[in-house]
Amino acid sequence: MAKKRVIWIILDSVGMGELPDAKDFDDVGTHTIGHVAKKNGGLKIPNMIKLGLGNIPGMIHIEGVESAIGCYGKGAEISKGKDTTVGHWEMTGIYSKERFPTYPEGFPKEIIDEFCEKTGVQDVLGNEVASGTEIIARLGDEHIKTKKPIIYTSADSVFQIACHEEVYAPEELYRLCEVARNILKDEHGVARVIARPFVGENGNYSRTSNRRDFSIKPSENNLLCYLKNSGYAVIAVGKIEDIFAGVGVTEAVHTKDNQDGIDKTIDYIKSDFEGLIFTNLVEFDSKWGHRNDYLGYAKGLEEFDVRIPEIINAMKDEDLLIINSDHGCDPTTKGTDHTREYIPILIYGKKLKSNVYLGERESFADIGATIAEYFKVDKLDIGTSFLEQIK
Repeated sequence: MAKKRVIWIILDSVGMGELPDAKDFDDVGTHTIGHVAKKNGGLKIPNMIKLGLGNIPGMIHIEGVESAIGCYGKGAEISKGKDTTVGHWEMTGIYSKERFPTYPEGFPKEIIDEFCEKTGVQDVLGNEVASGTEIIARLGDEHIKTKKPIIYTSADSVFQIACHEEVYAPEELYRLCEVARNILKDEHGVARVIARPFVGENGNYSRTSNRRDFSIKPSENNLLCYLKNSGYAVIAVGKIEDIFAGVGVTEAVHTKDNQDGIDKTIDYIKSDFEGLIFTNLVEFDSKWGHRNDYLGYAKGLEEFDVRIPEIINAMKDEDLLIINSDHGCDPTTKGTDHTREYIPILIYGKKLKSNVYLGERESFADIGATIAEYFKVDKLDIGTSFLEQIK
């Protein structure tokens, strides 16, 4: 009997148009992938187009095909947020009813004081809403001189710590983050504490691939735990392990960039396992979306598209490939924050139906519910499976 396997790839931030409540998030008019395509005079992504990307209602500036080889649709988000944690959690069946706390004026004095006391640092720099690249350019020299960590946040629920790798080695920075994670709970339970190491000198700084996310722990009533408890492998590639704080993960590997993530995913596809490969390709968000780099974003999409035949060729006949996003981060907007958008959903399997429109799914959890039904594990608390549509 063939082993059941799902390859689930998240194109972090590749949204496809404002959700009905986008006005509540100041995101009216956003459309990440459509606007990237428009700004670049189109996108060379023939493989995603063959899978049905351009056929999804609401997609703009990307051509459709007469008969897609995949199944396609789009998903709405019911949870209150527009970030990585909330999006991924909802996909696996966790409904975030309340927004995680955000700090547009910086973190309260008592939080910073406790952080300094428990880490032993004398003081911090920043403690403000800022772009990560801008704040290290502005405060990097002072950080090196004083050894004070740079603390900053964004419109998302994040406590970010930036340190030069020669001032605080990555492992030392991770220790600071673990202390912050233990402090930030209850009313101050931010979704993620993020380590942001950087290198360089004299104002010319760049972030490294040693980033790590320290997420708040999710409920164990989620797809990953159901799979693990049923004896299936749950292989986390990229920052998936961080997003779920290791909950429900049986094996994990971190990655340097998108291409490394794709390489490691293909290596796992070629290996002998039964269960789920769950991959996050973060550069769309971290490197291009947040930096309003629509040129880099387009190149990243095209570089991913080139690898799709390699992914498909590595798959076994019974395997399912799912490609979707977790939120938007429109690089053509005035801000640099995530955007509240629909996500595109593409499904492919050598034994699945083709050219099937999955409709507008009411929740990201519909994807997780479909995977749960495929593996015959416990049903998720939220989400409606579309497995019968694609079998």
